[in-house]
Amino acid sequence: MALGVAELAAALLGDGRAAPVFAIGGSVIDATPRWLKEWAIRSFGTNDKTVLVGSIVVVLVLLALLTGMLAVGNRRVGLAGVAVLSVVGAVSATTRPGADLRDALPSLLGGLGGAAALLALLRPLRARSDVDTSPTQVGPRPPPFGVSSRDRAAAYLANTDRGGASYDRRAFLLTSVGAVAVGAVAGAAGRSALTKRLDVGASRAAVVLPAPTSPAAPLPPGTDLGLPGLSPFRTSNRDFYRIDTALLVPQLSTTDWRLRVHGMVDREIELDYAALLARGVIERDVTLTCVSNEVGGSLVGSARWLGAPLADLLRDAGVRPGADQLLSRSVDGMMIGTPTEVVMDGRDALLAVAMNGEPLPTRHGFPVRMVVPGLYGYVSATKWVVDLELTRFVDTQAYWVERGWALRGPIKTMTRIDTPDGRQQLRAGRVAVAGVAWAQHRGIEQVEVRVDRGAWQQARLASVPSTDTWRQWVLAWDATPGEHVIEARATDATGTPQPQQETDPFPSGATGWPNRTVNVA
Repeated sequence: MALGVAELAAALLGDGRAAPVFAIGGSVIDATPRWLKEWAIRSFGTNDKTVLVGSIVVVLVLLALLTGMLAVGNRRVGLAGVAVLSVVGAVSATTRPGADLRDALPSLLGGLGGAAALLALLRPLRARSDVDTSPTQVGPRPPPFGVSSRDRAAAYLANTDRGGASYDRRAFLLTSVGAVAVGAVAGAAGRSALTKRLDVGASRAAVVLPAPTSPAAPLPPGTDLGLPGLSPFRTSNRDFYRIDTALLVPQLSTTDWRLRVHGMVDREIELDYAALLARGVIERDVTLTCVSNEVGGSLVGSARWLGAPLADLLRDAGVRPGADQLLSRSVDGMMIGTPTEVVMDGRDALLAVAMNGEPLPTRHGFPVRMVVPGLYGYVSATKWVVDLELTRFVDTQAYWVERGWALRGPIKTMTRIDTPDGRQQLRAGRVAVAGVAWAQHRGIEQVEVRVDRGAWQQARLASVPSTDTWRQWVLAWDATPGEHVIEARATDATGTPQPQQETDPFPSGATGWPNRTVNVA
């Protein structure tokens, strides 16, 4: 009941982020130790948010059960438990970025609904009229003598169910069903109202993407090797990884979107969506990588992006000397710090509006996000971006830097083995060992493969349109029967090889050679 009422209130009063589950979830994300976050990403991947929300609901249900049990003995204790849970939700909601005191209302109203449900459920727990209340008889009537002990116990319990220590079962069940129904209807109504009010599907469908002033170069022949099991050169929007802290995907229409550029600039700039598109857009293939990606991991993807050049906008604002950080903010309050010099050094840093030929999906930042080649996403790829502030690293720390991650986040040289799959048995003979390698904004010069710690063999590299994308590679291996360990390493265009020593992603990205154990029949 409490969650349903709070969900409805959050939908009517705001954008849904103040609902207790999402508010508490955001606070849990902020307070979760780094090692636990890394474990969640390793274990659940892009389903980590679903698992978190489900876990919070389970914990709240268990706490509700405990509250109800305590309330049977002392209703004041039960009501105090409801109040504590309500206050926890309210505090979580009001301490989120961009929140105000109004965001406490959904949790507080939900607490009132929960308290009402608790009192209603306690009402049937009363003595019934069939209890013998004579001075010589206290409690339920005993069963007659001359019956077995088992029957006597059953009769005693039956009498107890109808006696002074019992409850009105029918009234309790009806109240329970009613409370569940009211809570479910309130929650469903709130979610439906929120979805209809905030759904930006119509806004996204109405977007007419302008022709790029600088189209992406056609992919050169041999860019995609087309091998079974090998990641395609361009990742579909549906399969593109998503790692962020937004439990509830922000819904921002093109009509409501505004971008403010301010801070250490000569002149402030504010743009709406139409003005951003009117500046002219360019099209580029760029591979993005999450800093949490482990050796051989899947938190990397390549797409064709369409967007306004970010450096041009900053030049128009006039970046002042000493402004070494571009602090970008999402509509949900996330802050990411990007080195200003990287944005301005000539690479294709974008305020992207489209991904693989269509307006950005909401889960990937619609209507506008940042794309900066060569940097891990935690310092460059702000989704739902609405604010750009020129500042200094010494003055302001962004969200992830506050939590110990490296300040600048350049992407490290890395490769991954996609095929063969170690879970299936191979047949002896010629086998394609293939994968992808990346060193964004430097490019991949070479990939080598070895089997069972033998000699390194140079793989054949696919073509690439630029140094800002990953590169496919393949090696023909004459597989012999038995168990084999395949390893790979890449070298970037500066001649720097991929380090052998395996390290964790924290604080600046993982290192190590990927390996795969296969069995050949």
